[in-house]
Amino acid sequence: MKLKTVSLFLLTFVAGYIQGQKAIEVIAFGSCLKETRPQPIWEAVLESNPDVFVMLGDNIYGDTRDMAKLRQKWRTLDEVPGFRRLRSQCKLLAIWDDHDYGENDAGASYPKKVESQEAFLDFLNEPEDSPRRKTPGIYDAQIIGPPEKRVQFILLDTRYFRTSLLRNPSRKRGQGPYMPNPDPKARILGPEQWKWLIHHGWETWGNFPKERDRLLKLIKTTKANGVVLLSGDRHSAEISKLDVGVPYPILDATASAMNQRQKPVEEYNPYRVSKHYFNENFGLMKINWSGNIPNISLQIMDLEGKLVDSRKVVFPESQ
Repeated sequence: MKLKTVSLFLLTFVAGYIQGQKAIEVIAFGSCLKETRPQPIWEAVLESNPDVFVMLGDNIYGDTRDMAKLRQKWRTLDEVPGFRRLRSQCKLLAIWDDHDYGENDAGASYPKKVESQEAFLDFLNEPEDSPRRKTPGIYDAQIIGPPEKRVQFILLDTRYFRTSLLRNPSRKRGQGPYMPNPDPKARILGPEQWKWLIHHGWETWGNFPKERDRLLKLIKTTKANGVVLLSGDRHSAEISKLDVGVPYPILDATASAMNQRQKPVEEYNPYRVSKHYFNENFGLMKINWSGNIPNISLQIMDLEGKLVDSRKVVFPESQ
């Protein structure tokens, strides 16, 4: 599976209790949104009536070291009528990717990452006492839901700590510009974020094989209960499936792009189990709590809110 460096987002289903919270039944998600282009897709997103919308990165195309310009682009997005309606009607969760972080394919060396973090959190109206304002990087985790119907959202920051990418000197047609970095010190999440997480071709996780293996091993060794991966950035949508040695196959739903459609470029992905869709899209995750275990559907939706493809998430009864 091409676990994307960008916007990797994990959901797990956990037992427990939070007083007075409504069970989440619809999660919408998407990525790659040019703030100055028309954004008709919000109408379809709103019609899906999501309880939560997850911004998976490239939420704006900042691409600057001028923080005044970056903040203005966040304001431009916030003034889009469809987005404002969505923000008023459901819970908003967000993580960044390279363009809203500040520069194309940028990582730890981006010189304005501290200032960019402040601008990002200001856009989200993050409370002044939030842990996200007190630590490097914008990773976050939240648990939402009533007894036995709780969803844990884990948002990983794959920019702030990431080692520089390794260029492929013999790039071939149809391949990405980067190659796997064998350096054992090469990292995506960084030690601080790994510590937090453990206790809680193109630009992909495959370019950092040791970090990728570490993430999959963590899912296996912790016996994580009902993990689903959501990701973005690829300017195409697809659903992939991977067996990592847990009692259920792990699905990764990629939703991209919301208004940044590009010319289709077929990419090899042996784990793809859905259509590979290149027009404007967003993703939906629908949860039915009526059975002994959650009945979950991952869906790729087009610009008008019509179903492109879907796959069911199958958890064993012991979950």
